[in-house]
Amino acid sequence: MSQDDDVPHPSTSSEPLSRAIGERYLTYALSTIMHRALPDARDGLKPVHRRILFAMRELKLSPTGGFRKSAKISGDVMGNYHPHGDAAIYDAMARLAQDFAMRYPLVDGQGNYGNIDGDGPAASRYTEARLAHPSEALLDGLAENAVDFRPNYDGTLEEPVVLPAAFPNLLANGASGIAVGMATNIPPHNLDELVEGCLAMIKAPEIAEDALVDLIPGPDFPTGGVIVEPRESIRESYRTGRGAFRLRARWEREDLGRGNWQIVVTEIPYQVQKSKLIERLAELIQTKKVPALADVRDESADDVRIVLEPRARTIEPEMLMGMLFRNSDLEVRFSLNMNVLIDGKVPKVCSLKEVLRAFLDHRREVLCRRAGHRLEKIAHRLEVLGGYIIAYLNLDRVIEIIRTEDEPKPALMAENWAVVDGDRVFLNEVQAEAILNMRLRSLRRLEEMELRAERDGLLAERADLEGLLASEKAQWGRITTELKEIRKQFGKAAPGGARRTSFADAAEVEEVPIEAMIEREPITVILSKMGWIRAMKGHQALDAEVKFKDGDGPGFVLHAETIDRIVALASNGRAYTVLGANLPGGRGMGEPLRLMVDLPNEAEITHLMVPKAGEKFLVVSSDGDGFVVPAEELVAQTRAGKQVLNLREGARWQVCAPVAGDHVACVGENRKLLVFPLEELPEMARGKGVRLQKYKDGGLVDAITFRLAEGLSWKDPAGRTRSEADLSEWLAKRATAGRMAPRGFPRDNKFT
Repeated sequence: MSQDDDVPHPSTSSEPLSRAIGERYLTYALSTIMHRALPDARDGLKPVHRRILFAMRELKLSPTGGFRKSAKISGDVMGNYHPHGDAAIYDAMARLAQDFAMRYPLVDGQGNYGNIDGDGPAASRYTEARLAHPSEALLDGLAENAVDFRPNYDGTLEEPVVLPAAFPNLLANGASGIAVGMATNIPPHNLDELVEGCLAMIKAPEIAEDALVDLIPGPDFPTGGVIVEPRESIRESYRTGRGAFRLRARWEREDLGRGNWQIVVTEIPYQVQKSKLIERLAELIQTKKVPALADVRDESADDVRIVLEPRARTIEPEMLMGMLFRNSDLEVRFSLNMNVLIDGKVPKVCSLKEVLRAFLDHRREVLCRRAGHRLEKIAHRLEVLGGYIIAYLNLDRVIEIIRTEDEPKPALMAENWAVVDGDRVFLNEVQAEAILNMRLRSLRRLEEMELRAERDGLLAERADLEGLLASEKAQWGRITTELKEIRKQFGKAAPGGARRTSFADAAEVEEVPIEAMIEREPITVILSKMGWIRAMKGHQALDAEVKFKDGDGPGFVLHAETIDRIVALASNGRAYTVLGANLPGGRGMGEPLRLMVDLPNEAEITHLMVPKAGEKFLVVSSDGDGFVVPAEELVAQTRAGKQVLNLREGARWQVCAPVAGDHVACVGENRKLLVFPLEELPEMARGKGVRLQKYKDGGLVDAITFRLAEGLSWKDPAGRTRSEADLSEWLAKRATAGRMAPRGFPRDNKFT
């Protein structure tokens, strides 16, 4: 190790890590925001899209010309302007050609460019492309100094900083992107309405936001659909630049005759992949989350046609679609976040008015720059025409000088030329050069009348342009004319220019109970000891012999109907619910209940029941804590079930008995019986409850409610009913120990 190893190198520097990382990450963030993710408010394009269109223009791929291989285009873009992956460039170009992604496609594609099902485009070597007509309007003026140019990444070429953009492409085609710490999401709009809004802003620059929204009522998606967002919400979204739009599929009821019908979806929401939508609808049928839907078919060809079959013809189509809107992507919320680059530098969340103002100011600058460029061309041409007129009037002398002089240019410039009016003039260098560069064949067309007519026309055009540059009113008048021309070319009267997305009020469909959509039939529900459940058709005898798997046996059996909600109470204090119509048929051994609900492995079913509205139940844990719960609180809405009885560690759900009486009788493992008034128990939806009976050892075995006036009854081991009319010996306050059960009380300490 040399002595110089500890000495810092002259080219190195030291700084805190936090500052070094912060500065570098800020540089990266700014690069992402400005050069990748956010569009420019003036032309609505990100750098990659701008470079693609410019490179295609340089390749002379006009809308009326031939196609070129996409691989050639993406290669040129990558090599000349955009030094990133060719796959990313091709994906960006392919999106510009997709009529289901772009409201006004900027690229005319030939070949497989993907579809609404979500399939991607073919490889770039298989597809071809050229510019579309809207791109011409975006690029028009590039050769006339309309915008600034900057060196490309290696300094060998130049690229435009922004395109001239004859229409507000940012709103017409929308944009989306995620930068560092910010994002943008702008929906596409109808160009005819955008032009109308621009014309209104030119006429009244201080126009109110609400008046502007009346002209531009909302997005116009290429895939159509129906916007059901309230008008006030749309106004607020455009006013602030942030919000969302509820977008629904377009559907219609198709009559099949004899009272039968089906629903046909003809337009799906923007950016929803049709294949995934079909999968979701099929999943809803399989899981019976929307019981009213029986089948779904995709009959789409070039258009969208999704057929939805109802389970019963008595179902209302609006009710079925309302359920599908809530449970699938037939309805989506499209977020609005108009975060754009103002003047290509400053990211800002803009209102609708601010975005249109940025476009109009850009158009005015483009107009002035093009006019200035044209004035320079006119000045140069007038100068040349002056030389041509002199040459025409002195043609023989000009020819003589060219033939005799070794250096004709200085001689032409030194000659005093006489003109018709008697004035004497000299040729300048530009005029002399133009004369010398003329071809001989041009001499026959060198007529004074034509030259003077051209000169007069250019002088008139110059005066017009100078007047244009001197008058702001004239400039806005010219922009108005240009916008009307754009509207004529791409507006609602042009092919594909009519609005595709309509507006409607979101009629909220009332929640229809599932029972109303299911055919009512009697069933016998059987749950085995090992947790296998099934439903036999009809009300079978509860003691009928039923087959079970080896090692399994009967657990619970009850009568129900297909519309009933079957509630299974578990030892962990939770209630789980399954619909009778969803139970497997009785031909096999059924299915494990754990596949239908999220029942933990350590928990077991303690009760199986069909709670009816208005009923109440006494629920008690093995610790002797309990309360009264309404039947409605036992019904769970999710697979995870519903916690009803909160248990101490080691306790389990012991009793769930219907409330029918005014007193409670409970008995513990110690055979002590306690009777107390029912009113001493609280009515709750969930909790631990209160202590029913006090124990030194063991816990509660059983509890029931009964009418004190009728006495307490139970079944003896022989199956005979016995009763005790005088219960004064066991009647006491809740939470006391009680007294030994009467003679003849069952040895298992259960009332039934």
